Amino acid sequence: MVDATRTLTSALPERYSLPTYRLRVLDGPGAGTERVFDRRLAYVGSAPDNDLVLEDGAVSRTHVKIEGERHGYRLRDLNSKNGTWLSGTRVVEAVLTGDTTLRIGQTRVAFELLDQVHEVALSREPRFGKLLGQSPEMREIFALLARVAPTDVTVLVQGESGTGKELVAEALHSHSHRAAGPLVVFDCSAVQRNLVESELFGHVRGAFTGAVASRQGAMTEADSGTLFLDEIGELDLDLQPKLLRALEKHEVRPVGSNERRRVNVRIVAATNRDLAAMVREGTFREDLYYRLNVVKVALPPLRRRPDDVTLLVQHFLTELGSRGPTQRALSVGYETMQQLQAHSWPGNVRELRNHVERAAVLSSGDELEVRLDTSPVAEPTLPQADGLPVRFDLPFKDAKARLVEAFERAYWQRALDAHSWNVSAAARATGLHRKSLEYVVRKLDLKRPEGS
Repeated sequence: MVDATRTLTSALPERYSLPTYRLRVLDGPGAGTERVFDRRLAYVGSAPDNDLVLEDGAVSRTHVKIEGERHGYRLRDLNSKNGTWLSGTRVVEAVLTGDTTLRIGQTRVAFELLDQVHEVALSREPRFGKLLGQSPEMREIFALLARVAPTDVTVLVQGESGTGKELVAEALHSHSHRAAGPLVVFDCSAVQRNLVESELFGHVRGAFTGAVASRQGAMTEADSGTLFLDEIGELDLDLQPKLLRALEKHEVRPVGSNERRRVNVRIVAATNRDLAAMVREGTFREDLYYRLNVVKVALPPLRRRPDDVTLLVQHFLTELGSRGPTQRALSVGYETMQQLQAHSWPGNVRELRNHVERAAVLSSGDELEVRLDTSPVAEPTLPQADGLPVRFDLPFKDAKARLVEAFERAYWQRALDAHSWNVSAAARATGLHRKSLEYVVRKLDLKRPEGS
């Protein structure tokens, strides 16, 4: 007989309270900058995806993390080059019990506890829908998803390619009262720009050349269900007010029609871009951003949750073993798992899955054999202008992301070199705001050549 009380208790998230704290930059280029944190986890470093960005050449891209635990905050140096210092002593890990001053690289940062407290909720289960993770980062997300899934609140999912943004939409849909309705996926980056409005809102016969019949758009198809707007940051600026109007009025007007149709749709949007930065640059509407960003789910990259690699690898191998009698059970040696956990996985969970599947096919014994430096089944690359490579051994989205990053790196390196690394001059010549180019330089970790 099942103990209902015990079952209910185990389903409830683990909860505890933490004091809010402030990080304040005391010196260096960012002197006076401060951030208040009312969440469990924060990262500090020079890369733009950190919660506190330090423009200090001695600071590593992801230098240190501050993680809340039941009894306070734990500081961990993330193998930084120049170290993290507390009271004149270099530390790898320390518990912050009160106000103190840290030296991160060459920058002093004040850690100050505030009077307010905030609640932390961690799921007791290592999964939500098809999402897997036993790390506190993922269990915190699972607890949040469990709270918002039964509602109709709009959710914005942010994360790098391969982190599982579509799985979040699937999980929210399947755990909602809309589960019997449709889940429609609309990829804003995969539709020709001149067809996006028609594909999203529909069109009537004769609305444009080639419109030989009327067609429902994605929003109408998702009526009574969920619409997942993937890569929302790629939506053209001139279409953004039309989407905002549809979300606000809960109605759509097909292209070529004067009539509007009511729709009952829950919106989940996703992006791997910094929408807040795009708002500042004027490339994304502020009102649409706030309409989408009601609840934000920030999926961490796999390199920031290596504890989840073991669980994921075992899950992928179990899936492979269940596909047929010819598949054999493979074990994973300690050293192999250490290699997998230490790898950066730029393609995140999707790349890990592909690598495990390839390695399982090529392994000759009963133990998984991995080669992380050179892929055993990598396809030849195709050189493009400026030597930009196309990766045929990756899924389309990952290959595209790698190609775009390589293009950006080559373009901006050349533009900055052409203007002797005068950022203002390079920004004017390329039609970009100086602040935007400074963000790009930090994001791509571009360095001025020595002696130039």
